[in-house]
Amino acid sequence: MIRPIVLYPDPRLKMKSKPVTQFGPELKQLAVEMTETMREASGVGLAAVQIGELTRLMVMDVDYAKEERGESLAMCNPEVVNEEGSETIEEGCLSIPDVREEVERSFKVKVKYQDLEGKEQVSEYEGLLARCVLHEIDHMDGRLFIQKVPALKRIFLKKQLDELKKSYQETVRL
Repeated sequence: MIRPIVLYPDPRLKMKSKPVTQFGPELKQLAVEMTETMREASGVGLAAVQIGELTRLMVMDVDYAKEERGESLAMCNPEVVNEEGSETIEEGCLSIPDVREEVERSFKVKVKYQDLEGKEQVSEYEGLLARCVLHEIDHMDGRLFIQKVPALKRIFLKKQLDELKKSYQETVRL
């Protein structure tokens, strides 16, 4: 089931997500719905908060570059163990449509997490997948990628963000 994506400036996007403590069929179903939602929106990753669930769960399409996609990877309670290098490239977010800006993030990341069974895992990612993990962890901590944009560049984003706020307010009133 495809779920609606929570859009900026919804206050839930600024809230810290709670750790996953229950591992079972409901969590697996949530991960399936998140994957379907992410793929429908042509995303590479999605945090649970982006569909209104304040839980430390993310999904990521590790086969994003392939035509035939396999299962997505689900991470519960991810924590960064190590970061290396740095690169600045354009980034966007499914919760902030049509806004893209260059953001500096680590090029390589080592992350510890629990899988959907609750078993601890450790994985390393580079490039886009490292960026995705860091972006989704930021979501779980109530941070948005636009907060990583230098202040001067944020001034240029103000008009787009104000339009999103206005659209959100009109939707909330309906």
